[in-house]
Amino acid sequence: MQLTFLIVMAVYLTGLFLSGWLLSRKNKSLEDFFLASRSLSGFLVFLTVSASWLGATSTLVSVDEAFQRGISAFWVMGMPTVVTVLVFAFVLAGPIRRFPIVSLPDLVESFYGRGVRHLSAALIIWYMVLLAASQMVALGKLLESVMGTSYLTGLALATTVVLAYSIIGGFYSVVITDGIQLVVLSAGIVLLFGLLAHTVSFREVTALASGMGKGDFLNLFADWKRSGLIFLSFTAAWIISPITWQRIQGARDRRSAVRGLAGSGAVLFAVYLLITAIGMMSLAVLPSSGDGSPVLSRLISARFGGGLSLLLFVAVVSAILSTLDSVLNTGALSLTRDVFIQILPPVDDRKSLGLSRLSTVIMGVAAFLVATRFQSILKTLGLASEIMAVGFFIPGMAMFLLKGRFPRAGLFSLAGGSLFALLGFVQALGWLQMGLPAWPYSVPLGMAGCAGLFFSGYLMDRRHLNRKKERQ
Repeated sequence: MQLTFLIVMAVYLTGLFLSGWLLSRKNKSLEDFFLASRSLSGFLVFLTVSASWLGATSTLVSVDEAFQRGISAFWVMGMPTVVTVLVFAFVLAGPIRRFPIVSLPDLVESFYGRGVRHLSAALIIWYMVLLAASQMVALGKLLESVMGTSYLTGLALATTVVLAYSIIGGFYSVVITDGIQLVVLSAGIVLLFGLLAHTVSFREVTALASGMGKGDFLNLFADWKRSGLIFLSFTAAWIISPITWQRIQGARDRRSAVRGLAGSGAVLFAVYLLITAIGMMSLAVLPSSGDGSPVLSRLISARFGGGLSLLLFVAVVSAILSTLDSVLNTGALSLTRDVFIQILPPVDDRKSLGLSRLSTVIMGVAAFLVATRFQSILKTLGLASEIMAVGFFIPGMAMFLLKGRFPRAGLFSLAGGSLFALLGFVQALGWLQMGLPAWPYSVPLGMAGCAGLFFSGYLMDRRHLNRKKERQ
């Protein structure tokens, strides 16, 4: 059976590589490679946004959380995803389209100055590395559980394959392969839900959960302190995450961006409900104490056989790769546009394409190295979200309200938030214990500190501007 999984995996990944190769001729400039020439239709925006949001956490972590905690698991991934996408659709898409930017740090520079631009670029790249690492951890653990490969072999395979088609095809390749992967993933989720619903009823699941001491299995607000903080961390991070900003900029116009995002929000709501239900129903078909492998991996390996197992396996792989390729491409955009091009002399289109591909490789290798140190998907994703929620959310959202340049406000908040997130990361690695709360309990403290620093810098900037006006 493992040989069959390996063959199917090889065929599927070869198809993704060929898609990237066929689309490689469309890349003639940096905007082609990272924004698809700003030509995405509403339907393509819908496909790539939906696929990029359905990654390792939705398919593995969400099912695991629902298996252990019940319906309240919807707050971990489902609710922040849907809320974030709808905020982009109906609040932020228009203003983002009006900004003449390629990358998010372009906008940061216009409000906070060049120095803060560099700091924001470093923050975004760090975030993208950790986010990519969370997807690699998921694929490594999946391949380890289903195919019997070692964890590091799974990581290496994930990195190599995604880099191959991302380097060749760029954002065009990401969008098209995202579409393919979304179809495969959706088919797998719907089929699995149907089979489980045919096998067990929610009444059985509820009775079983009650007998196991899980009295809050159907309580949406169970363990609200933890769930609410995770919701806050993910929502704040993802609203300022450049992944969706990139897709909005890649749309052919504002209407296409809004239509694609709105459709994606509706579909993601339905899909996350199905994923949560799958995790809950799995309680009736799997032992409550497993071997530590993800619930979906156990379903694929032990519960279902033949073609269904293959479909589910490819569906989960699709979910992971569709997010991983998006993250690497968006991270490479910031590394190219906001680091290399800022320190190098002016480069032509051919050289900028070369730098774009080099940046993609660097992002992939860095994420691989981080993934070798963490083997908890949710913890890795949480550390990534803390970077943006604590370091970037306050100054990022302020850009939609500010009129003028406020360099101290941006510098104080970004620097302070980044330091807080860095200390949390170092503590999570076990290198230094500072007594900071662990994620997600650290998020309110960090965001409050960032807000205080921003306000202090804002007052200093206003005082400086008033003095300047008085001198004039």
